[in-house]
Amino acid sequence: MSRPVEIVEVGPRDGLQSEPGVLPTAAKIELIERLTDAGLRRLEVTSFVNPKKVPQMADAEAVLAGLRKRDGVRYIGLVLNQKGFERALAAGCNEVGMAVVASDTFNRRNQGVGTDESIAAWLAIAREAKAAGVRAQVTVSAAFGCPFEGEMPVARVLEVAQRVAEAEPFEIAFADTIGVGVPAQVSEIIGRAREVLPKTVQLRAHFHNTRNTGLANAYAAVDAGVSALDSSVGGIGGCPFAPAATGNIPTEDLVYMLSRSGFQTGIDLDKLVATTEWLQQTLGRSVPGMLVKAGNFPKPASACAA
Repeated sequence: MSRPVEIVEVGPRDGLQSEPGVLPTAAKIELIERLTDAGLRRLEVTSFVNPKKVPQMADAEAVLAGLRKRDGVRYIGLVLNQKGFERALAAGCNEVGMAVVASDTFNRRNQGVGTDESIAAWLAIAREAKAAGVRAQVTVSAAFGCPFEGEMPVARVLEVAQRVAEAEPFEIAFADTIGVGVPAQVSEIIGRAREVLPKTVQLRAHFHNTRNTGLANAYAAVDAGVSALDSSVGGIGGCPFAPAATGNIPTEDLVYMLSRSGFQTGIDLDKLVATTEWLQQTLGRSVPGMLVKAGNFPKPASACAA
């Protein structure tokens, strides 16, 4: 269990998009800078979507303009259509991600078009991204269940994954958008995806902690062979278009679990917890994460003696 696991920080986008208020641009930039100082190297920093629908992301271009360009750091912009991709490209994103929902009903609620239309948009965007030298990856959302259609057949999830794989993305993620998945389900989907998808495609997983299974699912995904996991600082966020959805798995809790289990993340956990404490103060409320409340372990000898 000494292999590396990449953590993709989604708090600045997936976390903040569900906040009742809009965090000032300067605070968003400071959050991202703090996260990179803690060792995060892939961060979903914003989304290029309709600002009327997601006002928390209306300052996408300003956030990208204010970030320091660091070697080895990927600033990911989420896009849902051609217009969003063009904005992300112009803003300077060096990686773009797109979401295609396995559930056609949810895709229409979330993106205004059916799954087939989103797949067609993704195939076109992936080609343009490759031509522009921008790394492109795609997420199969609601892969573990849908609030409108219920259970999501594994065959449907794999069908969508195979269709988006035709664009040769470097990575495909499977997302439990509403937090209904369990470890056995994760093992099956990741295992079968590895069998049917090209070996050149890396696998990533994205979990929400709505029913308190997020960390267990993350461990099952790593055990099944994913190379990267999404998480959100403090566990903030959730899909604003999914009924009763709650936060993502907390980055600091995930790093604690992986590190104590022998995996390598390259993240300074103490700096990460300090960032979570700063975020609580900035938001003016506590966050769902547990490590920020309980503290790291083991503690330094001087602290134990006290």
